Amino acid sequence: MRVFKPNVRPRRPVLIASTSLLTGCLLTGCLLAGCGVFSPDEDDDAGPIVVGTTSAPSTLDPAASWDGSWELFRNIYQTLLGYPSGATTPQPDAAQSCGFTDSANQTYRCLLRPDMKFSDGDPLDANAVKHSIDRIRAINVSGGPAGLLGSLNRVQVLGEREIVFHLDEPDATFPFVLATPALSIVDPDDYPADALREDGKAVGSGPYTLASYEEGERAELVGNKRYEGFAERKNDAVTIRYFPDSPKMVDALRDKKIDVTFRGLASSDIVALQGDESEEELQLVEGAGTEISYLVFNPKDPWARKAAVRRAIAQLIDRPAIAHKVYKDTVDPLYSMVPKGLAGHTTAFFDDFGDPSVSKARAILSEAGITKRVPLTLWYTTDRYGSETTPEFQEIRDQLNDSKLFDVTIKGRPWKTYEAGYRNGEYPVFGRGWFPDFPDADNFIAPFVGTQNALGTPYPVPEITGELLPRSRRESDRGAVEEEFEQAQQILVDDARLLPLWQGKQYVAASEDISGGEVALDPSTIMTMWELYRKTSW
Repeated sequence: MRVFKPNVRPRRPVLIASTSLLTGCLLTGCLLAGCGVFSPDEDDDAGPIVVGTTSAPSTLDPAASWDGSWELFRNIYQTLLGYPSGATTPQPDAAQSCGFTDSANQTYRCLLRPDMKFSDGDPLDANAVKHSIDRIRAINVSGGPAGLLGSLNRVQVLGEREIVFHLDEPDATFPFVLATPALSIVDPDDYPADALREDGKAVGSGPYTLASYEEGERAELVGNKRYEGFAERKNDAVTIRYFPDSPKMVDALRDKKIDVTFRGLASSDIVALQGDESEEELQLVEGAGTEISYLVFNPKDPWARKAAVRRAIAQLIDRPAIAHKVYKDTVDPLYSMVPKGLAGHTTAFFDDFGDPSVSKARAILSEAGITKRVPLTLWYTTDRYGSETTPEFQEIRDQLNDSKLFDVTIKGRPWKTYEAGYRNGEYPVFGRGWFPDFPDADNFIAPFVGTQNALGTPYPVPEITGELLPRSRRESDRGAVEEEFEQAQQILVDDARLLPLWQGKQYVAASEDISGGEVALDPSTIMTMWELYRKTSW
């Protein structure tokens, strides 16, 4: 745990607590702050807890989303498996029990809790589960979550409560897939089997119901009295407000218009909170994160399709400069698609390319017969990954142009049009962020390769998809498959179609009367709103 001492007025401290130190965190924070005894059951009638984020949903239908919409889904929908506080492997939620029934990890069975219902009172049975999963594949949204179900052959229903998943091949990661919000269970009466629901409403069985929703503005959540699962809701209602950038969100926090922030804090705001420069009565929880940022090269673009161009860019990118100059060291340079902290992480890009070098990049291009400046446009989203995205791409542009080897321009779009653009193959090079579906190296490689992937850009790599990933998925001990992931990452480095930039940390800022932020982020770094509550005193 790191505690940043306030510069003045010691009765208004800013706490930094590591989410890796969950045990005793509440007690330690209490001692540091000089607070009194509190209980989540003692409510001060201050109304819903208001949470701010810069990550607005792109859709309310789980069948359409493989993105930050999951933040909302986790709280209003339910999955067969999930992550209770402190868990790092999936545990039953809507299910009473789940497990492989064979030694080959190819048949997976779940038994639902008895008498499950959706928030509107409709029965949640095995047919509803099958309907929810089958429609993902039937609708097959480009860049949508169908790619997560690549190993699934069919879903079988046995009676009202039993579901059996038959896989085409062994897949020890399948329980992790079932725990993703993409596999949220929806009511067959409200969600068509062959089309997305587009009326701006949502019905699930999660800890909350969606009482109202204004796209890009706010979501009003109230406790679902019919919820049956592992979550122990410590508040009655939560309002999520969506902000265009970090400064506006932090201003709202300081003005007590929101109680908590959980996605999109800018580095300058984090640094200010760490130093307590504002003298605000705020707390800042910091934890290790697995968010990554990376560039994607379009194989249909006449320049980006050239391996020499991609490798020259890999040779020029100065990741430490991006981390320091743009993000104030609130992120770490990343040299593989698998982040630090997961089995299989390597530093393959650094091992192959070393420090940034103009002379080495020039040699790479010259050997390919490229002697003039390479013209490229790099695209980014203006409202998805935080307010540093624009200066990050300005820094990348300047690094490449200063080499005299590239003539780079940058362009940005709001997420909704940006997402459609990369799915349609409009961008030569574009930036993406990735918040993990589940905490396993598989989830930092499999989603980006194959003919159907999360990028909407086909990337066939037979050695990875046909050999290394299937081999790794036969092994239930995920720490025993490092070799497969190291080989897969080396293939990605050699090809340089995906270029990792940095790995993020997790920060939750909150007013001093809010508790639960220390345990509210699950292993996929999604906030479980039910963990938040107001303290009665300090």
